[in-house]
Amino acid sequence: MDKQSFLKAGHTPTLLAAFLYFDLAFMVWVLLGPLAVQIAVDLQLSAAQKGLMVATPLLAGALLRLVMGVLVDQIQPKKAGLIGQLIILGALCCAWYFGIHSYTQILVLAIFLGVAGASFAVALPLASRWYPPEHQGTAMGIAGAGNSGTVLAALFAPGLAMAVGWNNVFGLVLIPLGIVFVIYCAIAKDAPNSPPPKRLADYAKVLTDRDAWWFMFFYSVTFGGFSGLASSLVIFFNGEYGLDPKTAGYFAAACVFAGSVSRAMGGNFADRIGGIKMLTGVYIVAAIFLAIVSAGISNVWLAAGVISIAMLALGMGNGAVFQLLPQRFRKDIGVMTGLVGMAGGIGGFYLASSLGYAKQHTGSYQMGLLIFIGLAVAALLGLTGVKTRWRTTWGAAVAAKI
Repeated sequence: MDKQSFLKAGHTPTLLAAFLYFDLAFMVWVLLGPLAVQIAVDLQLSAAQKGLMVATPLLAGALLRLVMGVLVDQIQPKKAGLIGQLIILGALCCAWYFGIHSYTQILVLAIFLGVAGASFAVALPLASRWYPPEHQGTAMGIAGAGNSGTVLAALFAPGLAMAVGWNNVFGLVLIPLGIVFVIYCAIAKDAPNSPPPKRLADYAKVLTDRDAWWFMFFYSVTFGGFSGLASSLVIFFNGEYGLDPKTAGYFAAACVFAGSVSRAMGGNFADRIGGIKMLTGVYIVAAIFLAIVSAGISNVWLAAGVISIAMLALGMGNGAVFQLLPQRFRKDIGVMTGLVGMAGGIGGFYLASSLGYAKQHTGSYQMGLLIFIGLAVAALLGLTGVKTRWRTTWGAAVAAKI
């Protein structure tokens, strides 16, 4: 990539604002996962309830991404992002001030945290609309690298909860969220060449295109795997290897870091070698290494290494999907970001919740992982089936490697 060409092509302050907003929003979105061990003790939750608790923000975020995608097209990304951030700040403030005292209350908070997950449908169009097709993979990879916020949650939340109590963590995170809100207001700008707003009826038309469904499925595996594991790893390391929440958070953070930083790499590599080649490798690697995890690994360090490789692959897959998406749906990038993001969140909800249910009913996470591996294999077969048509139709039209 020509660095100077990239810097001249878009708007760097907006790209930075999109990254920061996405980063802190993702930290909040998966916050219940790193806190789950302590919350479960105080609220006396079962394994299935823990799984559903950490999965609920993923499902809520998935559904709200579609809503936010529509809002982005109607009022522009910056305003939509401001609304989302204010809702998150309000929800966390209430949770901290009034406290969480029951399973029902924590699920209500989890739904509101889904608004943070919907930031995906804002941050990516906010950044990508400034950049031409040849820089889409890199720009969206940088903005999407905000999923590194999941690392911050795993790294700091368990330790802070041990020091000040898990409910007070909700108050502490208001500080960085407020700072980013001010920065976002000051430097983010909507692109001057944004597509005009569409009628609500136009959104349904996108779903008549079979490629839309393929993109949704592909992302439900890559991002679903990443987000589902990111939300569950503290519970996994605590339950499988007996690590205390703080140490489990460190192991989880290391694994999540691999998937977070690799998103930008995936977008950049996809710009160079093609998104289809990237995704093919991603699904193969992810399936193999998740299968190793499902078989059981006695050493926690080896387990962390294997999971990190799987997360690395899934993170690169996220970048590859969004290298391809603007080429195929540039005029509908707002609504497609919402739809594809929704599918990714649903995939994460499935994985996180199924791991909890599998653990409670079978005593092992194996069944939840094996079914998800089957989805990765199905995505690989589907990609193999559509790649020739893509390369000879819209791929050729944009003169890009896919």
